[in-house]
Amino acid sequence: MTNNYFSYNGQFYHQVRGGAMGSPLTLTISNCYMYFFERQIVNQIRNSGGLYFRYIDDIFITINWPVRHLLKQIERWNNFDENINLSANIGSTVNFLDLSIENQDGQLFTTVYQKPSYEPYYLAFNSIHPLH
Repeated sequence: MTNNYFSYNGQFYHQVRGGAMGSPLTLTISNCYMYFFERQIVNQIRNSGGLYFRYIDDIFITINWPVRHLLKQIERWNNFDENINLSANIGSTVNFLDLSIENQDGQLFTTVYQKPSYEPYYLAFNSIHPLH
């Protein structure tokens, strides 16, 4: 990951941090790194009777901890690596990916969640857009 170069507007640049966006290798390396980063967190959540799910860079945790304790743990987890920052949305209803997840007395219920910027527009099949 030390020899990433790219061209922009006729100039060549050396990428000094991170991997190339969209590269299959970058995604694989990131997932391997996150496995080691999150092992302690996953064990702590599961040992406390909670659930932990991750999809790429989105994490969902449900656990029966006081909010103050959870925020303190997130602060501690954020000290594992200065390049990874975990943020929290805490409540009985949270949005995760395309789901709205509600906790009703310990049971989780889901509905479809659409971001406010969602626009339900699709290209018509007979448009001039090239077929892939």
